[in-house]
Amino acid sequence: MAAGRLSTLSSLVVAAVFILAVTAQMAVASDSFLDPQGPIAAIQKTHLLRATALIMVAVIPVLVLVPWIAFRYRRRRGGTAAYRPDWDFSAKLEIIMWGVPVLIVALLSFYLWKATHRLDPYSASFGEEPAVQVQVVGLDWKWLFLYPDLGIASVGEFGIPTKRQVAMTLTTDTVMQSFMIPSLAGQIYAMPGMTTQLHLVADTPEVMQGENTQYNGRGFTKQKFRTVAMEQDAFVTWVDKVRTGGIPLNAATYQTLAMRTDRDEVQAALGTAQMPDDALYFTLEEDVFQSILHRYHTGEGLPADQQPGTASFGQEAQK
Repeated sequence: MAAGRLSTLSSLVVAAVFILAVTAQMAVASDSFLDPQGPIAAIQKTHLLRATALIMVAVIPVLVLVPWIAFRYRRRRGGTAAYRPDWDFSAKLEIIMWGVPVLIVALLSFYLWKATHRLDPYSASFGEEPAVQVQVVGLDWKWLFLYPDLGIASVGEFGIPTKRQVAMTLTTDTVMQSFMIPSLAGQIYAMPGMTTQLHLVADTPEVMQGENTQYNGRGFTKQKFRTVAMEQDAFVTWVDKVRTGGIPLNAATYQTLAMRTDRDEVQAALGTAQMPDDALYFTLEEDVFQSILHRYHTGEGLPADQQPGTASFGQEAQK
């Protein structure tokens, strides 16, 4: 009996440590979906906790019973455990062993199906107010955010209003990349010549981190950006600030952006006193996004001098 209580206590300690670890992660991970800043990340968190709880239904009995069985049925003198060498079947045990996992898988499948449809990145299901349209271009090693309806663009800083849906259309002008703002929405891939979509909403004013999660070379660790969720009035002020302090985004400035440079290097090349130390502001003179996208749809291979990273179009910064 003492051994059984000890085994149960050990299992409870393991479960408690797991819960404390998750709680600690939630407390410090301000850039994690475990600390959600919007409804999409909140649903993701709920789905994870629900799935974890269901899995624990199968895991905790194993953690308890395996040590208990090993101790109770060990070989020893004066043992009280029943010795049944001819035993081979128990209907109750079979029902429990197979029924519980089947039930868990069925529930997990149901919740996964429900969450998958609820969190469809193409779905504009959060909020009724017209969404802010943002076009996103992945480069080496930076993200370019275009606001076609507002006539501005930015690098290193992604400004969005709170309580209003943001509809994003993503592509890259280089290799495939993976866009992610963990505390707002899950990751989605972006590929050259193709577009993907992502919708997100921020609940409260907050500064969050976004990044590329697809390794793409030496500047990968610096391909991060600041996501700033702000009230509507503050967002309007930010737009005016970008428009006033921005430089024109034309062929020349875009060629500099397209070079294989990290955030600090491109900041040194294009930054001005009217911009933050870790962000670039631009004004739009043309439909940059469509021109980038359509370069891959001519029906012919893209010449080397038209590809970012080449010596003719924009070479990697020399160390």
